[in-house]
Amino acid sequence: MGTYADLVFVGGRVVTVDAEFSVAEALAVTGAVIGAVGTREDVAPLIGPGTRVVDLEGATLLPGINDSHLHGCAYGMASPPLSVEVGHPAVSSLADVAEAVREAVGRVPAGQWVTGHGWDAGFLAECVADPSRQPSRADLDAVSPDHPVVLYSFSGHATWVNSKALELMGVDRDTVAPPGGAIVTDAEGEPTGLLHEGAQALVQNALPPLGLRERTEAIRSTLASLAALGITSYTEPGLGPGGDGIMRGALGTQTLEVYRRLLADGELTARVGVLLLPTGMTSTAEEFARTLDALDLPGEPDPRRLAVHGVKVFADGIVPNKTAWMHEPYVGGGCGSLCVGGEVDDERVAEIRAMVRHAHAAGHQLGVHATGDRAIDTVVDAFAEAAAENPREDARHYVIHGDFLTPHAMKVLAAHDFGVNMNPTIKWTVADMEEEFVGAGRAAYAWPYRDALDAGVRVASGSDAPVTHPDWRQGVATMVLRESKAAGRVSGPEQRILLAEAIRTYTIDAAWQDFAEDWKGSLEPGKAADLCVLGGDLLGADPHAVPEMPVLLTVMDGRVVHDALPAS
Repeated sequence: MGTYADLVFVGGRVVTVDAEFSVAEALAVTGAVIGAVGTREDVAPLIGPGTRVVDLEGATLLPGINDSHLHGCAYGMASPPLSVEVGHPAVSSLADVAEAVREAVGRVPAGQWVTGHGWDAGFLAECVADPSRQPSRADLDAVSPDHPVVLYSFSGHATWVNSKALELMGVDRDTVAPPGGAIVTDAEGEPTGLLHEGAQALVQNALPPLGLRERTEAIRSTLASLAALGITSYTEPGLGPGGDGIMRGALGTQTLEVYRRLLADGELTARVGVLLLPTGMTSTAEEFARTLDALDLPGEPDPRRLAVHGVKVFADGIVPNKTAWMHEPYVGGGCGSLCVGGEVDDERVAEIRAMVRHAHAAGHQLGVHATGDRAIDTVVDAFAEAAAENPREDARHYVIHGDFLTPHAMKVLAAHDFGVNMNPTIKWTVADMEEEFVGAGRAAYAWPYRDALDAGVRVASGSDAPVTHPDWRQGVATMVLRESKAAGRVSGPEQRILLAEAIRTYTIDAAWQDFAEDWKGSLEPGKAADLCVLGGDLLGADPHAVPEMPVLLTVMDGRVVHDALPAS
């Protein structure tokens, strides 16, 4: 008799996500790979005295979920107990936020910074009742006059601080915001406590930097959370010198070293793909090229567990801040702009093209943050131009976010086998709010999954955590239903996709983004034993029920990393 299996699953629906999206009834794992997929009879000979046999009892077995855009260290730092939770539904008003800060202040030594994450004016009662009412330092000063407070928005593109923090930052009515940023002021010209985009660097410069211990604790927290969600792979999009000033350096170079230590110590319970971030949001092409060329890129000892795939570039901002670069004006005017160096649009376009050209010629995969339709067209054209000038096989460049992906961009991406990384949980979160910025028609179109897939574009899905909670189940439901979080309204029904298509964006197509579809992303013999067991019949469930279906078991590389199965 040959080698017995270590794990065997029977009695459920094995969703293989192979080319035919076939459904089996049993699966066997031997060591770190899938040994057999088929019927109960097919796996029976593999059951030995030491085999753990899991009767799924009608549950669904899926490939391990691959969140293809998730800031692992930042998500851990943004989650309790390392951060105050000020996002919906934990808070629903400015008064709730103040109370959460009051409680946090009481737990820390005098003068220590208090940080929180997740606030969204679209879910704060006072701001909803009066759109002109925005969070301000006054809301925080009453509960924290002596502790500096910094609260990051859910989007990561705005920060709310109190007066003590402004004092320590050295920000007053005369402070000039950094390029690409804004210090919001009141009618008298005084800072309100809100900082947008590049101005957030003023906070980062005042905060004590993260130490290795804090980074390690943050990533450990993230890994535990992801295992409980069935996530076995994720892309950490942007670690490097350009991230040293973002979220206390959570995206900085030291974080990659922490990942390497966790891998060496056997603690990395998810596969991590990394995009390097050479420079920040407002750099020039010359600075980008110089910094990228100077980076020391040693080969990773276990590239199936931890690998540097490519390079990240920021092209523009986000729609809620009106910093995404759009073809047509926002409601109230303005089209945003590219965020890179340059005084006028033509100069900034030239800078983006030069960055893309340099990274492509150096052999890197590119993931470029682009949310506005004009920014997306610019980036996609830059991809095509770089590929024409310097032909490379299988570059797999992709647009990050792609909120307003245009027919032109889809055509170019498909023609070159480039991709897009979309964010269904962000769509769910902001669908209602975006109407006030871009109108009902454009808001409904945002994240056009149906059109992109029909155009032949490779589409992966990611949460952008900590922007949203990395719950792929909500992402799947949103892709199928296109319903919003706040009102439950349907937003862009013509962009709905099928359940099988939605699952592919979190599995095999996310694996494609990682250059890994040959060995992960589907349940086929010989592939990595990365598995997720979901309670109930996913294929037959009402999509509204999917977010509540429990994750019962998670296996990564043949190792059980989360087990919530009922005791047998």
